[in-house]
Amino acid sequence: MLVPVVRIGLISDTHGLLRPEATAFLAGCAHIVHAGDVGNRDILDKLAAIAPLSAVRGNNDTDVWAADLMPTILLTVGSVRIYAIHDLAQLDIDPCTAGIRVVVSGHSHNPKVREEGGVLYVNPGSAGPRRFKLPVSIGELLIDGNSVVARLATL
Repeated sequence: MLVPVVRIGLISDTHGLLRPEATAFLAGCAHIVHAGDVGNRDILDKLAAIAPLSAVRGNNDTDVWAADLMPTILLTVGSVRIYAIHDLAQLDIDPCTAGIRVVVSGHSHNPKVREEGGVLYVNPGSAGPRRFKLPVSIGELLIDGNSVVARLATL
């Protein structure tokens, strides 16, 4: 039986701004991961209307609406384990030892994909207000069995 590729949308640092280009990019995702600094509950509601949503609390998510957001989440898609945290500098586990294939983070607003020790580290950058000269960006994971490919897109 052929298993279809699963598309996971990655977004971070919206800081209260959900651009129409971001919602268009995320359309059709099987799941969305928000890596923190959401900005307000309305962002979460709009993303959850697109696809099932997992979100972590960022350092700026301090209001009452963010109380239910955890600092980290672990999501399993098929056999692929995805760990999300807002600030990668606060990672206090060894992803490889924990069997995690992908670590998704935000905070820096700098989009980046790197692989180290069999773990894919993905920061989709900031999809919210532009910061400095960094691009406004978003990302996705394409999961095909045990294979994972990360792709970033500029909005």
